[in-house]
Amino acid sequence: MDIVRIILAILLPPLGVFLQVGLTAQFWINVILTILGYIPGIVHAIWIIARR
Repeated sequence: MDIVRIILAILLPPLGVFLQVGLTAQFWINVILTILGYIPGIVHAIWIIARR
């Protein structure tokens, strides 16, 4: 299942974080990072998925 989340995190970073942690502060941080720059959003999403 983590492979699917990582693929989704590369395509749409907030979706990968949402599937991992739900609507928490980490999700909103990822949304902001993705808006500011796509690459920071991907890095944050993969970090959240790999950490748990």
